[in-house]
Amino acid sequence: MRKRKKGAPPAEAFPVELCDLCAATFPGGDAVRGYVPDSSSAQPGDDWFDGLRLVTACSEAHFQAVRETYLHRPFVVEELWAAKITRSLTTGPPVLSLLELACRTGLQEPEIRRAVAWHNERLRRQRRMDP
Repeated sequence: MRKRKKGAPPAEAFPVELCDLCAATFPGGDAVRGYVPDSSSAQPGDDWFDGLRLVTACSEAHFQAVRETYLHRPFVVEELWAAKITRSLTTGPPVLSLLELACRTGLQEPEIRRAVAWHNERLRRQRRMDP
């Protein structure tokens, strides 16, 4: 049995984590975490972090590999707006008007229309690719 450092919480105090790169499980206390830019990410409880995704890795090397992947992914502002709209439409009371949607998302009407157009075009492309 390994001894823990004096004053350190027991290993059971940390939940088990999953590495976003290799899918290995490991104690949460050993996790390397950080935010990476991701235009598809709209946080459910805090819009301050919209456009950022929290990633978890089992080592600094794996965190850097995940980070590098996200840094090469294009950041599409319409995708971020679409994520904000989706969050608003799937949480809280129903949105009844474009004005109400604008108030809940912080977006202007032209941004909402661009996000909807981006989303619809993405769906059309996916349908063409599906057999």
